[in-house]
Amino acid sequence: MGLEKPRAGQPAQPPVRAPEGCLVVAIRLPVRIVVLVLVVPVRMVWDALVVVGRLLRDAVLRPLGRALLWLGKALFVWPLIGLWRYVLVPVGRALGWLVKVLLVVPVVWSYRYLLTPVGHGIAWLARGIGAGLAWVYARMLTPLGHAGRWLLQAIGAVLAAVGVGAYTVVAWLVRHLVVVPAGWVHRWILAPVGRAIAWCARGVWQLAALLVTGIGLVLYWTARILVVLPVLALWRWVLAPVGRFLAVVAREVGEALGHAWRIAGRISRAVGRFLGTLLRWIFVEPVRWAYRTVLTPVGHVVRDAVLRPAARAARSVGRATRQTLAAARETARQARADVRRMLFGESREREAVGRREPSGAETRTLGRSTTALTKD
Repeated sequence: MGLEKPRAGQPAQPPVRAPEGCLVVAIRLPVRIVVLVLVVPVRMVWDALVVVGRLLRDAVLRPLGRALLWLGKALFVWPLIGLWRYVLVPVGRALGWLVKVLLVVPVVWSYRYLLTPVGHGIAWLARGIGAGLAWVYARMLTPLGHAGRWLLQAIGAVLAAVGVGAYTVVAWLVRHLVVVPAGWVHRWILAPVGRAIAWCARGVWQLAALLVTGIGLVLYWTARILVVLPVLALWRWVLAPVGRFLAVVAREVGEALGHAWRIAGRISRAVGRFLGTLLRWIFVEPVRWAYRTVLTPVGHVVRDAVLRPAARAARSVGRATRQTLAAARETARQARADVRRMLFGESREREAVGRREPSGAETRTLGRSTTALTKD
């Protein structure tokens, strides 16, 4: 592999594949043929399932999901929102007002007008008691404490002198009765005995190490000859070649599956397009031709010859019916007025009253006097 980078003007060279043996070439073609024959039906079934799944998703599951979503909102979300907005929030506000009126306001009043004065009184009393205790401490307890401290210092000095003398006597006795004899025993008895024991233990340890080393070498060479060398030969001359062969077969099968899946996809696409074209020419095009050539002209004829005249006739009948009903209502109104006139007589007309403002029909103008101040 070269260490120099390719220049800007030079095209990048494709990677060089390692040379393949005759075994790989001999395995590749039969494996790819067999895998293609096995994969094509699977890929076509897979594509059919994908198309059916998309159709179900778009035509069934998505509308069903939207309906279930709307139903869930109608059954759960909107009632909960209404309950929260129109029940819980007013009840919470009412409870908050009650708590404020029944608890907070009395507690604040009690703290302000009862507890605060009582606390001030207790604080004044505590300050008086503290001043009295301070006077007692300064005038009585302090002199007593100084006298007790001087007495304790004298007693301590006496006890210290006695303790120093006793410590000196005990230390001299311990040195000459315990320490000096123990040092002599350690130097002339225990140290020589310990050195002899250490020399014997070192010799025993070296002998045991030699025995263990010899036994370990014997076991090592026995295991190497009986176990390691046969296992190494089995790995080198049997398992490694078989593993390489199986790796080549697995790699070729994987590559064959990839190629077969892509080729099967193209075959499935071609078959799907052929079936789609066949269905379009068998069903869609005849239906479209019938719609354009037969149903559309027939529909126009029915619309122009039947539906529009029928609509005009229905509108004229409705108009005549409305006029008839209006005439009948007017006749009934006149008949009621005549009956009322015959039974109760003519109603008196209201007397005209002079108005300062013009009526609705008359309007003010700049050239006429219409107010009370400008009338002649």
